[in-house]
Amino acid sequence: MQEGNDLEYYAQVTVGTPPQTFLLDFDTGSSDLWLPFTGCGSECKGKHIYNPKKSKTYRKDGRKWVMRYGDNSSSSGILGIDTVCLAGLAIKHQTIDMAGEISQQFRTDRVDGLLGLAFDSATSIRGIKTPMDNLISQKLISKPIFGVYLGKKSNGGGGEYIFGGYDKSKISGKLTTIPVDKSDGFWGITVDGLTSNNVKDAKSFPAILDTGTTLLLLPDAIITKLAKQYRATANGDGSYSISCDASKFKDLVFTIGGSTFKVPVSDLIFSRNEDGTCDSAFGASGLPFAILGDVFLKNNYVIFDVSVPQVQIAPVAEGRKHL
Repeated sequence: MQEGNDLEYYAQVTVGTPPQTFLLDFDTGSSDLWLPFTGCGSECKGKHIYNPKKSKTYRKDGRKWVMRYGDNSSSSGILGIDTVCLAGLAIKHQTIDMAGEISQQFRTDRVDGLLGLAFDSATSIRGIKTPMDNLISQKLISKPIFGVYLGKKSNGGGGEYIFGGYDKSKISGKLTTIPVDKSDGFWGITVDGLTSNNVKDAKSFPAILDTGTTLLLLPDAIITKLAKQYRATANGDGSYSISCDASKFKDLVFTIGGSTFKVPVSDLIFSRNEDGTCDSAFGASGLPFAILGDVFLKNNYVIFDVSVPQVQIAPVAEGRKHL
């Protein structure tokens, strides 16, 4: 697993026989596996392009699909079926969204496409089996789980997805088991409360765990309180500016399932601007639920259990470097 300055995490996946290689963003916030194919024009320039005619295991489907994401990005095309190999596991007869059109956000992105790890009820077309569904049904993994570790650039970068298990060495302390609400097709949990800059707010709110989102995105009522505690200024587009001096503030702490999980204040300062201000790593979701993206997940190890469903969360072991 590679990372792009803590912005997104992606890995190599091969498709077809012989294998064609792609860089895909592993995304727990969506359910489809899509990548550009030969039907995509100049907008896919610079991407690795899937050529179904060069694969002996390709099968035609032909149904049209469209995916739209929370940041207004989108992709669309037709469906195909082929062998997909990830982490040494060869998934046969995997439905692939072959993208003939991609929005501007994806054209400038270093990844070729996405590999969705949410539930099948959120796929672009009903009835499509997700890669995780097929890993389980084809008995390629012994347990219906996957463990996610997202490394920080400051600690060696990289990351690791383990399908069928998890890495105990990446975990500090106990695992907390939390039930998942998958009614919308996502990894939905309840956050019991927040402590922002040492100020507690015990009001609970729903959230989804989303490896495909970089930031922490919170409902309006929550983000307004949090921004006040960190003296952040709204920019009018859902984003916030914050002081570049981390020593002025305390960590952000989430209470989930009776346990606490922190995001260090240094991770709340996302990027420095030329005018001396800094962009915060939190913003408004514009939704009735929060999106706990990579800012949360790179500080906390998560085991996703498809069958129950549930997640288990523990703080990431300090000082662990991905080799």
